[in-house]
Amino acid sequence: MSDQRHRTDVTHISHQASPPARQAVKVATATTIGGTLLVLSGLTLTGTVLALIVATPILVLFSPILVPAGIAVAVITAGFLASGGFGAAAVTALTWMYRYFGGRRPAGEEKVEYARTKFGDTARDVKEKAKEFGQYVQHKAQEVTGTA
Repeated sequence: MSDQRHRTDVTHISHQASPPARQAVKVATATTIGGTLLVLSGLTLTGTVLALIVATPILVLFSPILVPAGIAVAVITAGFLASGGFGAAAVTALTWMYRYFGGRRPAGEEKVEYARTKFGDTARDVKEKAKEFGQYVQHKAQEVTGTA
């Protein structure tokens, strides 16, 4: 037990107080990597600005062609994406209906049954009210004409 505690203490001490040489290597490595990445970032920015300076006159000359072409590409892309989305929705709906009519219990079946019952009740109520209103109108028409 004391041997395990001694190893834990030694490990803790070694992580706490790194030798100065090891810290110097860490700092040198971090500085080298950071400096290299900073130089690459600057070169990338410079290249981007130079490419923009060179490409701007070409873009201005070809803009009457490029702008409509870009709009067309955007519309076509949106159309393909919408078509794919509608197709996926249709396949999902058809799969759900196949399961529903096949006797399996797809997700949301209870809601469909509830809606069907609700629609049936509402249709029955509307039919009764229309029948009552028709009788009312017929009765009023007979009163107005004086025939009983």
